[in-house]
This record gives sequence, C-alpha cells and structure tokens, in this order.
Amino acid sequence: MRSFKFIIIPAVLFLLPGIGQAGWFWQNPLPQGNPLNSVCFVDNATGYSVGTYGTIMKTTDGGANWLSQNSGTTSDLNLVNCPVDAQTGYAAGWYGTIVKTTNGGTTWVRQTSGTTVILNAVDFPVDFLTGYAVGDSGIILKTTNGGNTWQNQPSGTIRNLQSVNFPQDAQTGYVSGGYGTILKTTDGGTTWLSLTSGVPNWLFDIHFPTDAQTGYAVGDSGTIVKTADGGATWAIQSSGTTFWLFAVQFPLNEQTGYAVGGEYGVTKILKTTNSGATWEPLFSGIREVLYNLCFPLNEQTGYAVGYAGTLLKTTDAGASWVRQSSGPTFELRSVHFPVDNQTGYAVGGKYQSSIILKTSDGGASWAVQDSGSAWGLLSVHFPVDALTGYAVGIGSLGGTILKTTDGGQTWMSQASGSTSLLRDIDFPQNSQTGFIVGDDGTILKTTNGGANWVSLPGTSRDIHSVSFPADAQTGYIVGGTGRNNNSMILKTTDGGTTWTTQDLGSTDNNYGVHFPVDALTGYVVGIDFLSGTILKTTDGGTTWLSQNSGTTVGLYEVQFPGNDQTGFIVGDYGTVLITTNGGATWVSQSAGTHTPINSVYFPENDQTGYAVGNGGTILKTTNGGVWVEDNRVQGLERPRVRMLKAVPNPFISFAVIPGHEAERFVLYDITGRRVGTYKGSRVGGDLRPGVYFIRALEGEAGLGRIVKVR
Repeated sequence: MRSFKFIIIPAVLFLLPGIGQAGWFWQNPLPQGNPLNSVCFVDNATGYSVGTYGTIMKTTDGGANWLSQNSGTTSDLNLVNCPVDAQTGYAAGWYGTIVKTTNGGTTWVRQTSGTTVILNAVDFPVDFLTGYAVGDSGIILKTTNGGNTWQNQPSGTIRNLQSVNFPQDAQTGYVSGGYGTILKTTDGGTTWLSLTSGVPNWLFDIHFPTDAQTGYAVGDSGTIVKTADGGATWAIQSSGTTFWLFAVQFPLNEQTGYAVGGEYGVTKILKTTNSGATWEPLFSGIREVLYNLCFPLNEQTGYAVGYAGTLLKTTDAGASWVRQSSGPTFELRSVHFPVDNQTGYAVGGKYQSSIILKTSDGGASWAVQDSGSAWGLLSVHFPVDALTGYAVGIGSLGGTILKTTDGGQTWMSQASGSTSLLRDIDFPQNSQTGFIVGDDGTILKTTNGGANWVSLPGTSRDIHSVSFPADAQTGYIVGGTGRNNNSMILKTTDGGTTWTTQDLGSTDNNYGVHFPVDALTGYVVGIDFLSGTILKTTDGGTTWLSQNSGTTVGLYEVQFPGNDQTGFIVGDYGTVLITTNGGATWVSQSAGTHTPINSVYFPENDQTGYAVGNGGTILKTTNGGVWVEDNRVQGLERPRVRMLKAVPNPFISFAVIPGHEAERFVLYDITGRRVGTYKGSRVGGDLRPGVYFIRALEGEAGLGRIVKVR
C-alpha cells in the first residue's frame, strides 16, 4: 500500500492573442507543452523561444514569465535569431517557413522563402538585413534586404544542413549537417567549400566563439569536434557521453563552453573550461531532452529549452539550474472524470515509472499521486464515484492492476495473474464487476471488486479497448496487431463467457470503442493504410459502416458525452475531431499542438472536456473545443497529411515505404527528437528497437508510425 504524496501544478490559460477562453487550452505543462527547439536572448531579461505548432514565446523578466505570441503559422519552428535587439527577430522551420518581427513580437509576418523544404537554422550575423538560412536537401538561402527576398545559394551537397554560424561578419561562415558535413564560405556564400570533419555523425550545431579560426560542432552519439585553423582540420574531443548533443555555445571566449542534448529519459548538459580538453556533466534535475541553449552576455546566466516545453535557467555558470516551466512531462494515456467536471484523474508513465494525477478544481491544479507501480499505466476508471477507482498497465512482473477506495490517497496492487500489458478497464454498473483487456488476447473479469481476477478466452490478438455500455452482460472489445488488415471487433452477450467475431481485418488496428447510450449504437476508431478509421454500428455490431474521418493519422479514443450524435475523437499529430450528427460529418478542431493525444473525456456535457497525451499534455475546453478566433491560422491552410505505409511493420532489419522508395523521409523517436533521414527503400536499418514516427521530407506532408522490434 502506497501513501499519498503531491506536487501542486497550478494551471493558467496559455492563450493566443485574440482568442480568449475558447477552444482547447493548456493545463499541463505550463506555460505550454509543445517542444521548444530554440531560444534566443538579447540580454539577461528579454528573450524568445520557438517550437512546434508555430509556438513563439517571449519573456521580458529573465524567464520568470513567458507569454505566447502570434506566429501566424502552425508549422514547426526550428530556430529563432535576434540579430541586434529585441525588436527585430527571425524564426525558421517546416515547409520553408520564415517569419519576421520588427516590433518585439507584437506581430510576426511570414516571408517568401522560395522553398517548401524544412529550414533548420537562420543567422543574421551583424545586422537585420543580411542573413542566411539552411535546411534539408542541402538548401542555403541568403537575404540582403531583411528577408524581403531570399536567394538560393549553391551548397554543393544534398545532405541535410542543421546549423549556420557567421562568427564575425557576413562574409565568412560555416554550416554543419548530416553525416559529418561541414561547409565554409569566405565570400558571403557565393561559393561553399566542403570541409573534412573526420566523423560520419550528424552535426546538429556549429559555433565559432570569437573569430573564424576556432570553432566547435556537436552531434549524435556524443560527438564533439574542434578546429583551431579555420576548419582546415578537425579534432575529435571526448564528451564522456554517447547521448546526442544538439547545441553548443561558448559565451565569451574559446575556453568556457556548454553543450546540451540527451535521449529519451536522459538530460545532458556538458561544460568545459579548457577549450574542450575535458567536458564535465552538469546536474539539471530534470529528465527531458534539451534542444538548444543561450548564454546572452556571459558565462554565468544562461537558458536551455527542450522537450514538452521545458525551460531552464542558470545564474551560476551551470552549477545549478532552475526549471521555469512547470508540471510533469510523463506520457499521459488515459483521463477520467467520474462524477462532474471538477474531480478527475489522469494516468500514464515514462522512464519505467508510472504517474497518477488528480484534480479537484477542474484542472486548475493537478496533484501527483504515488501509484507504487514500477512502469506505465494505460487506463483509469472510477465506476460510480470519485473515491473507488482502478488503473491498469504494466509493471516489472507483468500486468499491473491498482485500486483505490479513498480517492487516490492510497493505491493498492491487485494480482492480475497476467504477464501481458493491460490496456483498458471498464466497470459497467458498479465497483464490483469489471473487465480488463490487454495484449496477447488478455481478458480478465472480476465480480468482487478485484479481490480475484479470472482469465476469459476470446482471441490471441492484442486488445486495446473494452466497452460494456449498459450492463455486465453485453460488451465489445477491439484491437489488432498493427499489421495489414489485422484488426478485430468481438462481442459478448453472456458477460464474457463467449465472444463472437463481428469484424475481422477490415482495418489495420482498432484502438478505441464506445457505445454512448445503449448496446446498439457504437463507434470504433483506429488506423488503416491511408486513413484514420471510424466505424459505426446501429444494430449492435451486426453491421459496421465506415465513416469519413478526413484525416490520415491514427485515431486512439472516441467519446460521445450524452448522446449518440455529438462526439469527439483524438489521435496522432494533435488530432481532435468533432461530430454533431452522429458521424455523418467529422470536423477537425485546433488543439494547439502536434503532440499525440491519447485520451479524451467530457464528464457532463459536450462543452467542458479534457484531453491528455504525450509529454504530460493536458488540454481543457469549456466550449466544446470551438475557437472563437484563431489568428495564427487565418489565411493559412493546415498542411494536408497522407498516411505513410511501411512494410514490414513491425520490422527487424529495415522497412520499405511502398511506392515511395526513391523519396526521403525524416524519422523521430517518441520524444519528438529527430533521429535521421532515410530513403524509402531502406528505412531504420541503424535504429535501436522502439517506436518511431516517420514524416515525408518534401512536398505533401506524410506521417506514419513504425516499430523496430529487435
């Protein structure tokens, strides 16, 4: 039995200009949870940070407070640069996006870059007129008129370029990128010379502290290289780590510098005081990957940003770091408000540890409860009130079942008798009779509040969701294997003793099932080859008809709060869908994030609801998710997304994208960290086992999920 411990997470609205309290807004992390890719300070007080979904934030008090700015785009932004002062700045990112402000971020105006490829970095070395931007496919752009026009420069490479640095003037500069690429120009980019870095690794950042002679580059697998002769030769330095390093900066001279990075569950901050002869790790107190850093004036005060909106600050040269963002960044997999819209629970896990959050004030604050579970939790359910509830997932010894009878002050473990991951739980009428489903066809049933759980037969396929809509006799389970046409829908009318197959293999995988008011009308969501799938039945599952989701990404959960007409679906890429006519049409809502959303729940009606997802994401709406005004996307279409199909998937050696073998694709791990670029003919050959997301490099946006199993 575990005792209650808590950390209060105050929730304030992270709002966009002109929106007000409408749509979906952040409750955790705060001030927002989108990954931050870059940070720039012009002094120790005023700075900017940019990230995914067009996120731009500004502080004028050294990071004590960060306010959202209207970027004018939903494209991911990779880097921000403030050339001279806090008034004029540039940010660059996906789909060739470049935005500029000349009034301290009050407005950001999109510039015409002339390209649609990803731009990874921008640098205006001496003023706000002459600048460079670099990106994928070897692109280098230059402007001499403050971005009114951008000209393409011949780089001599098709490799992805990650960073650009002109240390003293607009003539001599360096670029780093994929597979050890380092380029140099001495004539303002008219010609670029390829240098020999001596490493095959991706070099994500390059920095020359004081002149064009001595510089450093950092990259994957802990790579650090240094030159002292203007790039003619590069020496490998020992970083003491194999974790990826994404940014490096020497604030004043070539002696003292910092590098940041990490991998899933590990933060890395390194420091040298002897020009890199040795690098020492610094303690940050967090576990999020860091993508960028900035020491604006000296070696004492610096900032770092990263995954799930992480903001850090040091004022003692890195000896200690203070987190300016708040809230846990564990992956949240399920949310449930059992009685009203005030008291609710969210569960999840990360780094082989679980988390349970509780709110008693409608999400204004969330308290962390001690689950006592070693690994992750995937579902939470309180059958009749806010006191007695259950959570399921996976632990070191197999399937985990937890129960509380005091509103989560204590959680007690129950014996599941299963070694498989447990994914979903449903107590249809009371806190005594319930069902749990999981991988390998696991179906468990209790009739005594979990004192005993009995295994039931049914299927050998993984089961993702269970729904007993009216009583403990008639219920549905859905799942699949994720392979081609391997989904399934099963039904029981005798409390799980026998199960009848209703649908087998019409989609690739089914993730969620919900019957709003009775056992006749229900919905199933999942994923297929080219679309997020929605199935509906009005005859208890005798027939299932496909509905048009309008999206190509995976859909994870569906809920109809009070009837079978108005419902919500959530899924990958920050997807939120709503219908008000029983699924005849589904409309996309702006969730303000590209982070996967795993669960949604509207406790009382279709106005006030909650959604949770990766990176500790908790979103809330009080008006059914409708934006009154969204200036960020006015006049800008959200990129149309197609689903990428990989075969085999899961795979052991490598995967192929059929029909796109000659195209190139970017892969990300589940933290959102970019891990590499591959041709469609051979994807992921050098990856570690795990779950990855794949995205088309150019042209029409394309998304997919792949799994490497060994």
